[in-house]
Amino acid sequence: MQDKQFAGANKTNTSFLSPLERRLSPIVLPKIPSWLQTYHLTMLTLVWSLLILGFSYLAATNIRWLWGVSLMIFFQYVTDHYDGKVGKYRNTGLLRWGYYMDHLLDYVFLCSVIIGYAFILPEKSRYQLIFLLAVFAAFAVSAFLSFSATDRLTISHLKLGPTEFRLALIVINTLLILFGTRYMISGLKYVNAGAIAGLCFVVYQTQKTIWRVDMREKEREKTQTMAVAKTYAASGELYVFTSIPEPVTSVNPNRLPVS
Repeated sequence: MQDKQFAGANKTNTSFLSPLERRLSPIVLPKIPSWLQTYHLTMLTLVWSLLILGFSYLAATNIRWLWGVSLMIFFQYVTDHYDGKVGKYRNTGLLRWGYYMDHLLDYVFLCSVIIGYAFILPEKSRYQLIFLLAVFAAFAVSAFLSFSATDRLTISHLKLGPTEFRLALIVINTLLILFGTRYMISGLKYVNAGAIAGLCFVVYQTQKTIWRVDMREKEREKTQTMAVAKTYAASGELYVFTSIPEPVTSVNPNRLPVS
């Protein structure tokens, strides 16, 4: 018997840029060299993350090194976006390994970006950065817990997803190069406030969805139990079912409450 398809192999992405990405995939995938396998693309996130840390360290003395950070963010987008697609296109994907390593390395990438900003910004900003890391990590935790409860992996909310996040990082780096760190230092608290508001919205919507799933399950179980119980009702008798403490079986039909 064939195993059920691993739910983590599919992601729900309704971000602004996802339609453009879907149009580009058939053009890009055939051009990826055959020697570059899906697991190579996944593991390259580790290389890009280390280079982000290196360029950020250099940017502490010369802010123009942030161009290198932005380039690594772009490379990480390309390899992270196409690793799973290459596996599906060539039928060489490692679904469970890819799910685990891909998302673990996404966290490594996030940490490298936040730590990189800690190299550049003054020491007084580091508490804000730690808080920002905690909030963005909470988005990931929420997504994985929701996946466990629903078998549906959602990676975008309010039309914003990983691609938009990386694009925002590149824009921030460009602004830092052009205008310096002054505005980012004062703006971090607003970024954190917006991230908290977004997290609260996501958690509220997610728990509502899971609540509805639970209620549907309870309703289905109740309907099934009532259907089984009615099969033991004698012809012409009226039975009122209030609760059935134990499962009804053909061995013990007398457990039915009657009135």
